[in-house]
Amino acid sequence: MSKILDNLVKTIRDRKKSTEEKSYTKKLLNNKRLTEEKALEEINELIQAVKILNSKDKAFDAKPEFFKSDVKEAADVFYHILVYLEANNIKYEDVLDELNNRTSQSGLEEKMNRN
Repeated sequence: MSKILDNLVKTIRDRKKSTEEKSYTKKLLNNKRLTEEKALEEINELIQAVKILNSKDKAFDAKPEFFKSDVKEAADVFYHILVYLEANNIKYEDVLDELNNRTSQSGLEEKMNRN
């Protein structure tokens, strides 16, 4: 599964060689403020989509724009977080290493060891 994310990171890095006229990713990479805004916006949209889909009001069920909106917003979050990391010189590989290091202990243990 990480092959998909690996390929996405490669594509984001390849877009550095493009122009803003040809690549939205290049535009984001060149504007850290925009990259931050988009990451926050997409996280908020994911949270809202999940809230709507989990609500007791199912009046939206027949509307096509809500079909799998949580999955689509989650995909947007992944993309924008990866662009944000790349724009700020935080290596995806370093994040994976950190996550891998954390799998050897529980979350509670990890939090206690941070101090």
